[in-house]
Amino acid sequence: MTYKHFFTALVLTFCVTTTTLMAQSSVMGFADDTAKAQLKLESDYDKLLNANNLDEWMKYMTAEPHHVGSPYDKKVVDFVAAKFKEWGYEVRIEKFDVLFPTPKLRLVEMIAPIKFTASLVEPPVEGDEFSKQTKDALPGYNAFSVDGDVTADLVFVNYGIPADYEELERRGISVKGKIVIAKYAGSWRGIKPKLAAEKGAIGCLIYSDPEDDGYFQGDVYPEGAFKNEYGIQRGSVMDMPMAPGDPLTPGYGATDDAKRIPISEAKTLTKIPVLPISYHDALPLLTALKGPVAPESWRGALPITYHIGPGPAKVHLKLEFNWELKPAYDVIATMKGSTYPDEWVIRGNHHDAWVHGASDPISGLVALMEEARAVSILVKEGHQPKRTMMYCAWGAEEQGLLGSTEWVETHAKELEQKAVAYINTDGTGAGFLGAGGSHTLEKFFDQISKSVMDPQTNVSVFDRRNAIQQVSGGAPWSHYELEALGSGSDYSPFFQHLGIASFNMGFGGESSGGEYHTMYDSYKHYKRFKDPSFQYGVALAKVAGRTSLRLANAELLPFEFGYFTTIVKGYADEVTGMADKLRKEADTHNAMIDSGLYALASDPKDNLKVPNAKPKVPHFNFAPLENALGNLEKQSNRFMKATQNGVSDVKNKVSVNAILKDMERALTKEHGLPKRPWYKHHIYAPGFYTGYGVKTLPGVREAIEQSEFNDVEAQINILASVINEFSSQIDKAVSLMK
Repeated sequence: MTYKHFFTALVLTFCVTTTTLMAQSSVMGFADDTAKAQLKLESDYDKLLNANNLDEWMKYMTAEPHHVGSPYDKKVVDFVAAKFKEWGYEVRIEKFDVLFPTPKLRLVEMIAPIKFTASLVEPPVEGDEFSKQTKDALPGYNAFSVDGDVTADLVFVNYGIPADYEELERRGISVKGKIVIAKYAGSWRGIKPKLAAEKGAIGCLIYSDPEDDGYFQGDVYPEGAFKNEYGIQRGSVMDMPMAPGDPLTPGYGATDDAKRIPISEAKTLTKIPVLPISYHDALPLLTALKGPVAPESWRGALPITYHIGPGPAKVHLKLEFNWELKPAYDVIATMKGSTYPDEWVIRGNHHDAWVHGASDPISGLVALMEEARAVSILVKEGHQPKRTMMYCAWGAEEQGLLGSTEWVETHAKELEQKAVAYINTDGTGAGFLGAGGSHTLEKFFDQISKSVMDPQTNVSVFDRRNAIQQVSGGAPWSHYELEALGSGSDYSPFFQHLGIASFNMGFGGESSGGEYHTMYDSYKHYKRFKDPSFQYGVALAKVAGRTSLRLANAELLPFEFGYFTTIVKGYADEVTGMADKLRKEADTHNAMIDSGLYALASDPKDNLKVPNAKPKVPHFNFAPLENALGNLEKQSNRFMKATQNGVSDVKNKVSVNAILKDMERALTKEHGLPKRPWYKHHIYAPGFYTGYGVKTLPGVREAIEQSEFNDVEAQINILASVINEFSSQIDKAVSLMK
């Protein structure tokens, strides 16, 4: 039996059909009679979706490179706006002038022990005419690297994450005054130059090792989907864990009349020059390195022995950029609600790309557009949504969520008053439904995941996602478990800055490849390897469309607090457990130093240093947090009882909805997180040293992780106050229901 047949058989052994599920369960937010009407509406909506539209629109929007400020970027904007107008939406295009550096000079050369100059080019490939459009395409570079002209010995730092620098220190290797070369993956790219600079490096190169992203994974493009030896992953290295958005207008919109700070005062640029290169160009540099052989876990798939250095490879890195303002265009299409026009359900996907951007972002944008087109037909047939629905195509996402952040900062007060939720996509492909979001909406999303059919297996997308969960060794899911949101896409300003309940979703897992942010993310690549018939684009339109429509039409907004309480209590257990573990590890580590065990255990030829002592971890008073969580559990149980008989029995729905709409905002504090006040959410944030990766309970967790022990109990008290305020809002809602 093939894996595919085994997998399908596994799914069919435990799945329940969607029809049966929906017949046996109500729809959150709706009374029984209105639930039937909503399900009929969704059935009619599904019939309107047409995969050919997604194909046609992608082919047009990816016909030429369309990065920020390019002529074709504006053509894409006008195309999207015209479609929304054709469908009956009220459309406006908002422009923000944002800082967007583009490369003027890129030079990487090895001057010792041999001479070598990196090509830094992605040549055309046979069978993909789009790869020949190099004249109008941005070359491989990292946006928001500073200019620089540096020469130094090279040091290989693996992925360039904190654990790798601990390993280097153990080996007595310093990167101070050196240029580092790091592998992509392991963490978000911007962390690599950030940490390197903190450790004293003067330059940074990043390459994609074929073990992670190349021939080790499968046949390379154009024969297969994976990164060929010349592919270069572009990407922003702005310090987004500090704040996304235009660096020159921190915290406010980059409008025409905005005051812009000098570039020299911008806090989110890198401290050292950084450039991405291909594994073709990385190979000679890594081959020339000597010094200790890299640990086994550091070694990639290049045909060399991986050495750390420093040297004898000496590299000259020279970068110069055009530091210019460019227009970022946001297309905002509005369908006014019939009953609650001042309550907004917002749907978004960006339109800008590094080059052609078929997978990232156009595959997500065409699904959004098809969703909006189908909704417009329902409206013409008399099904006006109760709440206002907004469809947004964001500009300049790739450089640091610039378009969405500037829009959110500009309209912050109105959004705080009116936004119900934000639903984000950012590309999709064949495979399994992946979704993250506000856990107050997890139960709501679970119903949606069980109501949409997977286009290949004819079981629900929940069942298929649950199957891969188990085949991969995970415990089976009883319901769809939303991931916690970190950063990396346009939900961040809505969710973590303003506290608007948010989702991020897409399909993947059977559409892997190495085209990400390269010249080869083309229509041809997408049609061959990602979602050739756009059936998963349609599936995404079904999932996101139901999410939008149910939120727009719900009689009682479908927030629920039982799942949220369980999840946050789990986060608290993680944090308290982490503190206990670190305390024991530090005590054991320091005892081993005192006893000389490290020196005895080391092979003398490795010349490893005895590690430094770790700071003693004190005992922290978690009682305020534990008490707050007890209160949260009590209030969440009261809310469950108040809603257990269904929407029909809930009194004062309008007033209750006004409270529910603002529940996520109760999890924010105006002063924000330590050292990065732009991030105001105290349950979820991107990690200070993980970038896209989420840190839950970030104020407390990162104070412990970064050994800032004097700040831990203050952060515990802040977190407890946030949770108590959240609980008091639940209490207000329950009181109104009586």
